[in-house]
Amino acid sequence: MALLRDISIGTKKIGQDHPPFTIAELSGNHAGDINKALDLIRAAAKAGADAIKLQVYRADTITLKSDKPDFQIPKGQGNKWESYGTLYELYEYAYTPWEWLPELFAEAHRLGVNLFGSVFDETSVDELEKFNVPAYKIASPEVFDIGLLIKVAQTGKPVIISTGLASLADLDLAVRTLREHGTQDIIILKCTTAYPTPFDQVDLRTIPNLQQTFNCHAGLSDHTLGISVPIAATALGAAVIEKHIKLDEHSDSVDSFFSLTVDEFKLMVESTRQAFQALGSINYDLPPESYKNRKGTRSLYVCADIKKGEVFTEKNIKSVRPGYGLHTKYKSEVIGKVARKDLTIGDRLEWGVIE
Repeated sequence: MALLRDISIGTKKIGQDHPPFTIAELSGNHAGDINKALDLIRAAAKAGADAIKLQVYRADTITLKSDKPDFQIPKGQGNKWESYGTLYELYEYAYTPWEWLPELFAEAHRLGVNLFGSVFDETSVDELEKFNVPAYKIASPEVFDIGLLIKVAQTGKPVIISTGLASLADLDLAVRTLREHGTQDIIILKCTTAYPTPFDQVDLRTIPNLQQTFNCHAGLSDHTLGISVPIAATALGAAVIEKHIKLDEHSDSVDSFFSLTVDEFKLMVESTRQAFQALGSINYDLPPESYKNRKGTRSLYVCADIKKGEVFTEKNIKSVRPGYGLHTKYKSEVIGKVARKDLTIGDRLEWGVIE
């Protein structure tokens, strides 16, 4: 497949020749406090995030205020959110008030960091357009909302979509819808909707397949604990890495139990960039640091004293380190020949000492 062209989000480039574009997901980790939201933006920017993402919805734009069984959070399944009762109550607690948006965007602008959002209905797109966001994110449940996809596509901005709850057919429909209605730049993030995600359910090998299948950049929206999975994703070509962020290990909020602390997020950014740098290219030439050690290889040396005219045998020449002597491939050719001069242990075997 041909090299994919780069995508620009703000001043940042996303592509196969660039380190992973890292997104710090704030979600509801502000716990309803605008000051914490601002602190998270500042901390994420300082930690090296390329972008910070909000979830832009209100409870009534994402679900119904109903306590019927369909709208209740299942009990007794180990769900960390079951204490909230209904979907409406959960989202009412977790959402980012839209009145905060002007101040949040002003702070991000001051810091010079990209800020955009996941959108959950058409009104949230209208709201974010007021701030001229550089991109949009579609969470996996909203992959099924064709009207929303069309609305986002018509902005002409890059769109990032998560795979979490979508089948291959669902993704195909979503990508076709976006492209048919104006989106040129699409990034698909491999995502597992489990919190936290067990390592054996991540399936990172899907990332290069997504890129090949949909001819677009692919990456990871990660809900595992720690940073090992983002590093591995980088090695598989992930162009984007998204992780939830919290202020510290004492943070207690709706998504804090699977989020990275600021320090952990900083380490992830550094580690994924190092992993990207280590990928390099297909190259069999010795890099400068390796070439310095080239003479650490093996070669032929005298391992027992030899008098002039004496025959070279298995007992008086040997393949050892370092590599200043004759190449070991000549050993069988040298055996049986005679020495042109006296030699002692540790002398290099060279053509000039062989008759």
